[in-house]
Amino acid sequence: MHRFIGRQRELRVLRDVLDEVRSATGPRPGGKPGQCVLIRGRRRIGKSSLVEEFLRRAEVPSVFFTAAGQPAEAELAELVEAVRDSTLPDRELFVEEAPRQWNAAFRLLAEILPDDTPSVVVMDEVPYLMNRVDAFEGMLQRAWDRQLSRKPVLLLLIGSDLSMMEALNSYERPFHQRGREIVVGPLNPADIADMLDLAPATAFDAALVTGGLPLVCREWRAGDGLWDFLRASLDNPISALLVSAERSLAAEFPPRAMGWEVLRAIGAGERTFSNIARAAGGIAHTTLTRAAELLTSKGVVAAELPVSLRPSRERRYRIADPYLRFWLAFLEPHMAEIERMRGDLTLTRIQEQWTSWRGRAVEPLIRDSLARILPDGDLPAAPVVGGYWTRGNEVEIDLVGADRQPVVKRLLFLGSIKWLEGSPFDAHDLAALHKHRAAITDDPVPLVAVSRSGVKCAGLTAVYGPEELIAAWHRDGGVR
Repeated sequence: MHRFIGRQRELRVLRDVLDEVRSATGPRPGGKPGQCVLIRGRRRIGKSSLVEEFLRRAEVPSVFFTAAGQPAEAELAELVEAVRDSTLPDRELFVEEAPRQWNAAFRLLAEILPDDTPSVVVMDEVPYLMNRVDAFEGMLQRAWDRQLSRKPVLLLLIGSDLSMMEALNSYERPFHQRGREIVVGPLNPADIADMLDLAPATAFDAALVTGGLPLVCREWRAGDGLWDFLRASLDNPISALLVSAERSLAAEFPPRAMGWEVLRAIGAGERTFSNIARAAGGIAHTTLTRAAELLTSKGVVAAELPVSLRPSRERRYRIADPYLRFWLAFLEPHMAEIERMRGDLTLTRIQEQWTSWRGRAVEPLIRDSLARILPDGDLPAAPVVGGYWTRGNEVEIDLVGADRQPVVKRLLFLGSIKWLEGSPFDAHDLAALHKHRAAITDDPVPLVAVSRSGVKCAGLTAVYGPEELIAAWHRDGGVR
């Protein structure tokens, strides 16, 4: 039985755009009923599966072409094969012509698209074409403006290289403003809870381990606990949990790139520039700077400053994807152990370190959840939900709600996260939060607690647990 979990916002957006195309179908001299959507997201995040599900529901003529990083001529031959296997009614005309130039292929594709009914053209892994086909963006722009957009077609351009997909639609590039954008992220905690039949607190654990990657989530048997899933995955050397990260990174970074060493250092828990440099083998300042810029531009690493009333240079780095963070911390260093069927040793190591690792790893996910809840009760909407720290961590505040970042004009609330089983947020935690608030402001800024196991004290403006946080993810977002 076919069961597709999550992505309801994205599916609705695509359906609405296709409805726009459908409503514009008909005799419109000089009209351009065509619509284009650019879909980007990290590798293995489920972009292609999303579009396949959309096509299954849409039931309109379509072609799905996937580039593979081959020379331009080979890619063109693959396009011909994709059209041959498509549901476009006049596909045989395209195959018989077998165009040998991309300009001709776009022109012929436009000619065989239906005039009186919507169709969908999907081009997956577009960054490969941008790299391999000379002047591809210019040819795509001309074909769209002159031919394709004059047909009732929805053109979907998909890519995993985030920076290149952003560039495709950026100012001064040929295809600028010709397509709307959808960013496909991981399955959110609510989707994971529904998919795997998990309680809210366990769903957050699952989000940290799987990163919301559909391929990894599918291997988690519904109703299983965290340790059941990890035990089964570590016993299977080709499980998605073990191999997905390596495949994704290999596609983005050359094997000998310095980015690998920097990534490993950050994944091992180093957060400051100097500590990362030391852990990466004492690499030069300029080399680390280039590597950090590459990793942040690709969205693999997040570089963050304290949200503060005063400027700070205490930048910290973290792995942006929770799954990759887990893989680098616990799995990648011990692959040889796992491959010789001693995943039991790896599992024991994870169990010993899990509570302390999770306490920090869950912070970005909780901040995202809280930003979705607000405004709530006495707490206003917060344009920014971040954290605050000093160089030596004498003052460290998990949650800082503010009007902007990194230097704020107005603090909206401060808060603490206590994500432990059987240990509620208590008066000692509240006293520490009061002390840290006094270190950065004299104002009576509202105080918030987020706790996995409840709260046993008074004096807080708001309290949130796993149930409230996961409910926030049921709210839909939009599309640019």
